[in-house]
Amino acid sequence: MSFIEVKHIHKTFKLPLKQGGIKGSLKSFFHREYRTIHAIDDISFSIKKGEIIGYIGPNGAGKSTTIKILSGILVPDSGSVVVDKMTPWKDRKKYVAEIGAVFGQRSQLWWDIPAMDSFRLLKDIYKIGDQEYEKTLNELIDLLDLKDILNVPVRQLSLGSRMRLEIAASLLHRPKILFLDEPTIGLDAVSKRQVREFIKKINRQNKVTIILTTHDMADIEALAKRILLIGKGVLLYDGSLKQLKEQYDYLKTVRVMTKEYVKIKKSYIQSQRRIEGGIEFQVDARKVEMNDFIHYLSSKLTIKDIDFIPQTIDDVIVRLYEEYGI
Repeated sequence: MSFIEVKHIHKTFKLPLKQGGIKGSLKSFFHREYRTIHAIDDISFSIKKGEIIGYIGPNGAGKSTTIKILSGILVPDSGSVVVDKMTPWKDRKKYVAEIGAVFGQRSQLWWDIPAMDSFRLLKDIYKIGDQEYEKTLNELIDLLDLKDILNVPVRQLSLGSRMRLEIAASLLHRPKILFLDEPTIGLDAVSKRQVREFIKKINRQNKVTIILTTHDMADIEALAKRILLIGKGVLLYDGSLKQLKEQYDYLKTVRVMTKEYVKIKKSYIQSQRRIEGGIEFQVDARKVEMNDFIHYLSSKLTIKDIDFIPQTIDDVIVRLYEEYGI
């Protein structure tokens, strides 16, 4: 049974057209013209309780609009959203008590005071009982290693420490759903690993449903087994990361170390270029077996060494964008 059910949602925005010069400004003053932006165009998906979903796409794809609808901030022009038997924008007061949000570029912590003071304020806002608050806070302190930073003014802390506190703040009221927008942005490698491990831990222990939006594909690989890919307001892909790789990871980079240079014209070679000490090929593995390709190269070149360069998830995503023209 679906925990989140999104059906055929649409959302458009009207943006005023600006015309240059005094004449254009006067014309706009008396008769303003608009252009319509289709931020979301007939998107549907469902999410089970306890899933971690990677919601990805380029800037302007419609990710933020979708998240604002799911969190109850925006109302779609048409379509429906049901989350745990609630409609986010209709049952807003009850609904916000069930969700948490962490935005990499925004903070819910007071900058000049220790996070502990902000936590106490959130306790009152969410009307959390004393015993429940203490229990949850102690769990978060242990899980996120917060003991030494709770009583330090937020402005004096590193970005990694602040992000751990932001996550703790979003979980004090034990939400069922957590929206994470760029949760590791600007963090060093160690802090990124700590944040990712904690996200997996709360998902595993508390069955928190997590929707992750990020441009960091390493976050997606580490956390999300399933991704939703959006582009130009349309859902382009809904499935596992493994399936996506299998479907689009067909271009293989082959570096051949050789003193010779031969231009090879084969339908399966997407590109060929000189590199220091040899040649680099982009080969379409759907059209040729790699062993056959290497055997063919051996008949044309004196090969000293061969390297196969693995494709990253970023390469796969870019290829999918190119296929859809976004």
